[in-house]
Amino acid sequence: MGDGGGLHGDLNANPSCRATGDPQLDQAAQLWLTWDKNPQTRAQLEALLASRRLDELRSRLCSRMSFGTAGLRAPMGAGFSRINDLTVIQSTQGLYSYLCRCFPDVSSRGLVVGFDTRGQEESGCSSQRLARLTAAVMLSKDIPVRLFSSYVPTPYVPYAVRKFGAAAGVMITASHNPKEDNGYKVYWCNGAQISSPHDKEILRSIEEQLEPWSASCWEEELAGHCSLRTDPLQEVNSSYMEELNSLCFHRDLNASSPLKFVHSSFHGVGHVFVQQAFRTFGFAPPIPVPEQRDPDPNFSSVRCPNPEEGEAVLELSLRLAERENATVVLATDPDADRLAVAEQSGGCWKVFSGNELAALLGWWMFFNWRESHPEPADAQSVYMLATTVSSKILQAFARIEGFHFEETLPGFKWIGKRMHELAKTGNLMLFAFEESIGFLCGSLVPDKDGVSAAAVVAELAAYLHSRNLTLNQQLHNIYQTYGYHVSKTSYVICNDPPTIQKIFSRIRNFDGEGSYPKTCGGHNVLHVRDVTTGYDSSQPDHRSVLPVTKSSQMITFTLQNGVVATLRTSGTEPKIKYYSELCAALGNSDMAGLQEELQSVTQALLDDFLEPDRNNLIRRFV
Repeated sequence: MGDGGGLHGDLNANPSCRATGDPQLDQAAQLWLTWDKNPQTRAQLEALLASRRLDELRSRLCSRMSFGTAGLRAPMGAGFSRINDLTVIQSTQGLYSYLCRCFPDVSSRGLVVGFDTRGQEESGCSSQRLARLTAAVMLSKDIPVRLFSSYVPTPYVPYAVRKFGAAAGVMITASHNPKEDNGYKVYWCNGAQISSPHDKEILRSIEEQLEPWSASCWEEELAGHCSLRTDPLQEVNSSYMEELNSLCFHRDLNASSPLKFVHSSFHGVGHVFVQQAFRTFGFAPPIPVPEQRDPDPNFSSVRCPNPEEGEAVLELSLRLAERENATVVLATDPDADRLAVAEQSGGCWKVFSGNELAALLGWWMFFNWRESHPEPADAQSVYMLATTVSSKILQAFARIEGFHFEETLPGFKWIGKRMHELAKTGNLMLFAFEESIGFLCGSLVPDKDGVSAAAVVAELAAYLHSRNLTLNQQLHNIYQTYGYHVSKTSYVICNDPPTIQKIFSRIRNFDGEGSYPKTCGGHNVLHVRDVTTGYDSSQPDHRSVLPVTKSSQMITFTLQNGVVATLRTSGTEPKIKYYSELCAALGNSDMAGLQEELQSVTQALLDDFLEPDRNNLIRRFV
């Protein structure tokens, strides 16, 4: 890390902060104490220095954050590798410099800034404060900023970027991560999350000017009185809800539906916006889970603020639904870009996986599109997208219905980017998803959107109910038509990066140097695709069609029995995720047999390739 402006004094001049004896660490600590103006994070660092917690200091000071699948994301607190006032100011300075290089008209296009409801008392960091500091940096350079006056769903930022033609957008959020975390998500002018080369160039710009430019960068109040700052909340909310009508196909049916819905916003931003979306669709508002309705940065009622974890974290919602005789539970994650769904049937609850919900939503979107486009040739301009670790069910739809299906790398930034490219050539992106309960119905926003998805699922449920069908029954109807797709997704936690490197190196040299595993669970491996290295044995030139991503690990195995299994590192958390799916031939509806076969392969994938016990991996538990 460069000196970014030089040292001012030395650590020994501070009686509570003795030099550590490590020159690199001492320099980094002095830079921090010189630049940081937040008394709480300064006090954190001084306490670490006084107690000589050198490993913790190195972790915080001797590395920087990098853009993962969802931007910059890390725990809040003191240090260059954490989310805090200083690193947000530094990130925004780098973003400003890069935008100036890319957009000669950045001073008229400006920036959109939004935030969620996260906060941490001990570091003095809250999403709102970090958003206002982001705005202050831009305003100090006479860049107009559309800063939302209150918390908003993450999809409102990319929506606003496109609506206003802004140069970029920033959303301060860590989505469904633990309460200790926060993040800095950047959207490009097309509304999609940044991808290469923008992410690398912004990081380079950040590192070129680490010292805050001026005292104005720390003036949170600048966002309150500067004439270049405007509040887009009412205009964006009104416009978004108006455009949401394009996804509503049966308003009269919705208004008369006897179905009752429960919604949890998981202590985040979703409550007000999902209520409005329901009204837009003609529904009565869903019943809110009272303990989880209002923002709470401590996520007090859940062990984990991620609705993807299933029934264990949905308990309050399910119990309320039983008391209220509600059939369907909807849960948005804290920044309302993801959606979990559960349905009560026969006294039991079915919590749908992201892949199962995608089958339902993909079918629904095409069903309604086909109603107004009956000519088979019309489907030639229609696309559906999914990340490569997600179910292949949309591919099965496309094969039979005649529209196009494409896969992208994991992360909705790749879907947003491809969606923009398709729109430029006059094509329609009808539906896209990632298996981690991220859905995009239509082209309203170039990012996953839990608000619109909640309303669409409600309408789908109401329509099916009018035909004496449940969501689960329709899912099986879809499988009967397009083939059963049985999938399994889970993860292990690994807090030691060298161990992760060792695990994936072993896989790449499993049967000798440069030789991947030849079998998994007793089944032959037909093909291996390693996106980290760019290798794909299924291609004539052995080169991966998907872009190479050297900064993360991802290996996919295609087995002789039809199972496709992937191991990859998370872009937002210290996890190794594993995904497996068995795509059955049409006519094979032995669900129990298919699940048993998939479970056998998945267990072998975990035990033989990841070796959790030997590598001290923490298995999933909620």
